[in-house]
Amino acid sequence: MDYDRCDYDRCPNLVRMFLDSAATAGEKPFLWAKHDGAWRATSFAEAAAQVNALSRALRALGVTPGDRVCLVAENRPEWAIADVAIMAAGGVPVPAYVTNTTADQLHILTNSGAKIAIVSRASYLQRLMPAAMRAPALSHIIAIEPPSVPPQGGPAVLSWDQAMALGRDSPDGGAQWAAAIRRTDPACIIYTSGTGGVPKGVVLSHGAIIANCKGAYHLLLELGLSDEVFLCFLPLSHSYEHTAGLHFPISIGAQIYYAESVEQLGANMVEVRPTIMTAVPRLYESMHARIARDIHRAGGLKEKLFRLAVRLGRKRYDKGRLGPLDALMDKIVDILVRAKVRARFGGRLKALVSGGAPLNVEIGLFFHALGLRLLQGYGQTESAPVVSCNPPRKVKMHTVGPPVCDVEVRIAEDGEILVRGELVMLGYWGDKVATDATVRDGWLHTGDIGRIDSDGYIEITDRKKDIIVNSGGDNLSPARVEGFLTLQPEIAQAMVYGDKRPHLVGIVVPNREFAEHWAGARGKPKALAVLVKDQEFQAALHAAIERVNADLSAIERVRHVHFATEPFSIDNAMMTPTMKIRRHKIKEVYGAALDRLYGA
Repeated sequence: MDYDRCDYDRCPNLVRMFLDSAATAGEKPFLWAKHDGAWRATSFAEAAAQVNALSRALRALGVTPGDRVCLVAENRPEWAIADVAIMAAGGVPVPAYVTNTTADQLHILTNSGAKIAIVSRASYLQRLMPAAMRAPALSHIIAIEPPSVPPQGGPAVLSWDQAMALGRDSPDGGAQWAAAIRRTDPACIIYTSGTGGVPKGVVLSHGAIIANCKGAYHLLLELGLSDEVFLCFLPLSHSYEHTAGLHFPISIGAQIYYAESVEQLGANMVEVRPTIMTAVPRLYESMHARIARDIHRAGGLKEKLFRLAVRLGRKRYDKGRLGPLDALMDKIVDILVRAKVRARFGGRLKALVSGGAPLNVEIGLFFHALGLRLLQGYGQTESAPVVSCNPPRKVKMHTVGPPVCDVEVRIAEDGEILVRGELVMLGYWGDKVATDATVRDGWLHTGDIGRIDSDGYIEITDRKKDIIVNSGGDNLSPARVEGFLTLQPEIAQAMVYGDKRPHLVGIVVPNREFAEHWAGARGKPKALAVLVKDQEFQAALHAAIERVNADLSAIERVRHVHFATEPFSIDNAMMTPTMKIRRHKIKEVYGAALDRLYGA
């Protein structure tokens, strides 16, 4: 198959890109999902037929060029088919997280003015209906898995099969509409996950996402792109997975497997054997903790060999090469240790790509030392989202790499990173004031602080709005301190606090497995709510915090902490769907506890 077939510069829109790939790939497997314990594929040809039928149905239901269609579904083949079909009908997809509350969904439906919503599970539909009844523009809902009892009142509900039948009976041909779509037209409205404030709708053009695909293609081309296999598990509602996990694979004719869940991810990697994976730092942190814990418990020769593999891998990264004796030992541990680690990831990974949040350097070096190519990138929803990434040929783990092709980056006088190119958003939906404040003279003001080294690699040093300025006027990065804290095996999550205060304090979530093991060894109750009141357990956690403080500057040290009894999660709204902490939400919940720490 000709994998250089997509002419990214001349491709007019994402629909045409899909149709061209489908025409070339034909009956080749495209979208994989697990049903009744077995993986089943939808071919490119089948997907194209479903896109055509659904796009006709949307037209028959009243969708006209520019109309918004909301998409509320977990990752599954129908998500990808619906996304392309909405665009093929001339509409604009509006992805929404399945974890959104009814209030969140109401905001998205009313703010976007969505005419139709496509929903997967009955439970999501149940949460959506109260919002749907109050959304004035919404006329129809298409239910991928129709509820056993149809909702009473509100927009008309059709099943996925009914919509497909409607489309197949429609005389209007869906594929012909793709010719009218321009690169500058809106391809989607992605609502920011909201680490602070009300989510804004980021309008991305077809050209912005195609430009991102081109950047990814040229970045990974040196790895030898062929019949690639992606394992998709980050929410497709997020711009990172939407571009890197859907449209880029489409552009190279790749296969996409949809993971069953985060809990099943390890098993799915072994089954699917992906060649490329995209993930957020939180996943790598969890994997690091699990691998390190398993090796420590194994002990003996196994632990010694593992630590030797990591040490030699780090040495090779630092020095560029190993001496004769180290090189020999490195070959031995590569067979005895690294091969087994690679097997846990399926055994044929060409690259792990990290994005969505800053990656702790130590975590990156850990995987690099174990022979897994981990490429840290950088971007944001407003840039569709990829701005830069470490190239495989030269990884600098403390950086986010150079800009991908056709992207300009410069550093403003105040240190802010500015980005220009086709990848920049068209604007925030219905919010000209916010748009004008963010994109000025064609330059996207990212809100991130950084520098560019002599090789053109970008190093992120701070986030403008996350910088803590203490009462002494010192500036410090909370993410840096939190990164050191969560490297400790005793600590799962942390948030530090101290703006306009004399020193830092924090909220710390103990590692559940550590807590259970600690309690079991001492015959104490394993419930976290009980353990955090135990003075011995607190002492063990404080010892971990002091280990971190010993390596921090005086202004960065965490003086006092409050131990949380439940993790920050998507369900309690303290984390975004891509697992970044929502500082404002955590402060709302623990505000009184944080204030008390300053009286400690």
